Amino acid sequence: MKEISTDIEIGASADRVWRVLTDFPAFPDWNPFMPNAEGELKAGATIKVRFQPPKGMGMTFKVTVLKAEPEQELRWAGRLLMPGLFDGEHVFSITAKDGGGVRFQQSETFRGILVPLFAVMGLFTNTLQGFNDMNQALKARAEASEASAE
Repeated sequence: MKEISTDIEIGASADRVWRVLTDFPAFPDWNPFMPNAEGELKAGATIKVRFQPPKGMGMTFKVTVLKAEPEQELRWAGRLLMPGLFDGEHVFSITAKDGGGVRFQQSETFRGILVPLFAVMGLFTNTLQGFNDMNQALKARAEASEASAE
């Protein structure tokens, strides 16, 4: 098992961050790590997500939504080919802060027999950088749209 996690403070409401995070058609305009996503955000639904880690090969996965709680959490699970090879559970968490803004956390837990191989290939380093790039882009977009809404 391998887990990676990042977080960032965003000066926008939980509602604004949620709307940016779940506006899949706009992903190509701002999201460097997940440039494409499509599907319905409800538990049990399948969505298709394109991951493009920096310095890495992009891959498209079909993932199953485990939880989609507006303004709080989006969670999905996916796998490579078959269960037990390379499985991942991705979590986006939005926590409102006293005094305004939110803490946005993005994490993924990887399991399966191919995890050590992908570690050697640098996948987790590239993915961690992808998380950070996406977090920064989400922050910029949410804060800009929050300011324009005032």
